[in-house]
Amino acid sequence: MLPNLSVVDMHTAGEPIRIVREGYPAIEGHSILAKRRYVSENLDYLRKFLIFEPRGHFDMYGAVLVPPALPDADLAVLFMHNQGYSTMCGHAVIALGRYAVDAGLVPACEPVTEVRIECPCGLVTAHVEVKDGTAGAVSFVSVPAFVHSKDLVIAPASLEDQITVDVSYGGAFYGLAKASDFGLDVRRSTTRDLVEAANEVSAAIRQAVKLEHPEEADLAYLYGTILTDGNDAFSDQPTANICVFADSQVDRSPTGSGVTARLAAQYARDLIEPGQVRVFESCIGTTFKGAVADLTACGPFEAIRARVSGKAHYTGRTTFLYEEDDPVGFGFLPR
Repeated sequence: MLPNLSVVDMHTAGEPIRIVREGYPAIEGHSILAKRRYVSENLDYLRKFLIFEPRGHFDMYGAVLVPPALPDADLAVLFMHNQGYSTMCGHAVIALGRYAVDAGLVPACEPVTEVRIECPCGLVTAHVEVKDGTAGAVSFVSVPAFVHSKDLVIAPASLEDQITVDVSYGGAFYGLAKASDFGLDVRRSTTRDLVEAANEVSAAIRQAVKLEHPEEADLAYLYGTILTDGNDAFSDQPTANICVFADSQVDRSPTGSGVTARLAAQYARDLIEPGQVRVFESCIGTTFKGAVADLTACGPFEAIRARVSGKAHYTGRTTFLYEEDDPVGFGFLPR
């Protein structure tokens, strides 16, 4: 028997986020990463129940709030997508910041309320604009972000020539590649063509390099690839990208953790200075703003902390249930 699950649906710059309010079973684990392993091994049927059809879709995204392990965190969260559980999600943090204030999970303080969110990658601090008791736009300061592999040479399957890419960490590891290397344009090419190219880059990176994170082995995996317009040097003009992650899932937003990873790579190439605010554009034309907030380190890597800002909007509230005679009610994805 599946539990009834009450949720709030939001989107941030077009990317959906389904926040579980009530009904999720207790999640065991002494740390947030242990809880992430627990849901993957014991409660994955509920991810499919919420994320897959008939309640969700191939590109749905979700969040489950759990008690924090860090003493200075206001709340903790597990992120879920079409393949499993991610370690960081910027668009979800932006939505959760607003939701935490509106739902009374943290006391509202005008003009800005600080919400400290424990993510699987670490503590992320959201700053929520509040006016007349209502939350609005949100910015967050990332965990340390760094370039793991610079100018990595890979051989995508559809290309005759090798190309160079970066692998950068922004709470999750991403490949960063220019869409033009595939004869594509992130603003004009079809999503299908961009997804195929991004998947080729991800596959080639996994063959070319073994990822390591200085602090947690659970963080050391490639989450996806971001294809960019190649306009990395600081400018007052937006730079566009599309993020393809998990099982070919397409982010409608500019990707908060991806913006963080791109900023780390741009700073490593002396293409942006701390405090300069860049606009990042998604595949549907929505935007986040991003800047290098400060400089730090992560193990042997020179690192930055990024500040990324955007706004989430509510789309609905509902309770999902399961009927015993429903042959597809556990969830499915057509292929």
